[in-house]
Amino acid sequence: MRTVYVDAGPMAHLSGKGPLKGHSLLDAEALVSPKGMGLVVFEERIEAISHSEELIAEYGAPNDQLSSDSEIKVISLNGNAIIPGLVDSHTHLLWAGDRSRELSWRHSGKSYREISEMGGGIQDTVRATAAASDEELLKLGYSRMRSALRTGTTHMEVKSGYGLTTESELRLIEIASQLKGMEHLPSMDLTWLGAHDTPHGMNTEQYVEQILSEQLPKVIEQGHARSADVFCEPGWFNVEQSEDILKSSRDGGLDLRIHIDEFVDGGGGELAAELNVTTADHAFHSSADARRKMDAAQVNTGFLPGTPYALGTEWPEFNQMIDDKLTWSIATDFNPNCKTLSLPFMGSLLSQRCSVHPLASLVAATRNPAETTPHSSGQVHGRLEVGAVANFNVVGAPYWEAWCLQPSHTPFASTCISGKLIHH
Repeated sequence: MRTVYVDAGPMAHLSGKGPLKGHSLLDAEALVSPKGMGLVVFEERIEAISHSEELIAEYGAPNDQLSSDSEIKVISLNGNAIIPGLVDSHTHLLWAGDRSRELSWRHSGKSYREISEMGGGIQDTVRATAAASDEELLKLGYSRMRSALRTGTTHMEVKSGYGLTTESELRLIEIASQLKGMEHLPSMDLTWLGAHDTPHGMNTEQYVEQILSEQLPKVIEQGHARSADVFCEPGWFNVEQSEDILKSSRDGGLDLRIHIDEFVDGGGGELAAELNVTTADHAFHSSADARRKMDAAQVNTGFLPGTPYALGTEWPEFNQMIDDKLTWSIATDFNPNCKTLSLPFMGSLLSQRCSVHPLASLVAATRNPAETTPHSSGQVHGRLEVGAVANFNVVGAPYWEAWCLQPSHTPFASTCISGKLIHH
């Protein structure tokens, strides 16, 4: 069926080539169409974008009640705004267990590293995940992805990392790949994060050797993961170890991502630039010089505002990134300490707490992360233009700015994912 959407409010199409940076992030005249536009969807793609009057003249008036065998359906959006489908480019989707007690430990002054040494942190989740059945993890993943869809996410990056053995990492990637094929879920980009922490009973040097000799080759052989990631941070994997793992991953055909400088400036930014990784995430404490080197090497800086929100730490200088004309994006960092998959909430944190213009926040949650997290079809996503995947959100309001003004629940009336409209 060809579906025609007419009578839209303002359409934040965000069209154009490549990521946006600098004050082009704020150019509403170039990135937002006035109300009255519409679009045509055919075979999971946007076939046309035009004025509603022209589309109605060609396809007829809105006819929501046509029988199911009709070849054309025309739907009025009643003046509601449209934005692209949101792209969550950093999630730790699959894990079991609960680490809520760590909130009390943090309030008593314990650091992330101290909590880990007390039996909390990543290792606590690793134990709980190992004890969960495949079916339990599959159900958890499905429920979480449905939650993400309700808040407008149409594509998401999903990491392993709570296995830390060859067998368990392969297991998590396999379960994620099963979710990847299910209908009415966001599409998925899979990342192997075996270098998330060091398992008990080994030191980091021994684990890195096991990763290089056993785990990574089997991940490559399995064939589900498109990218590799490393937690490059003092106390976890140092710059040299991270470099060895990432170079071997690239040699095996994997794209590269990296966690850097979450707690201190540990030199991860310089490594990210040297290796030309696709995205360097967290980057809260990266130096200005490292940020410039990354941008020169076409490395995206992936900010995760849910993490400082959850941990009660300082915010990155988002607006400085705009002023310095550097490429950046945002993601949820969904994990046991940051249990939200709502990108509208991330947008609210930026625009209502960090004085970031809502259009810049929107670009950082759509067009820019789509460049680092490609759609499995190979088609454009994260923006609305002819030929792009038909992923978009109908805002439950006449203004696109409403996308980030309801952090406690979905701001969207409906979401179109690969051409299928899902009402919320």
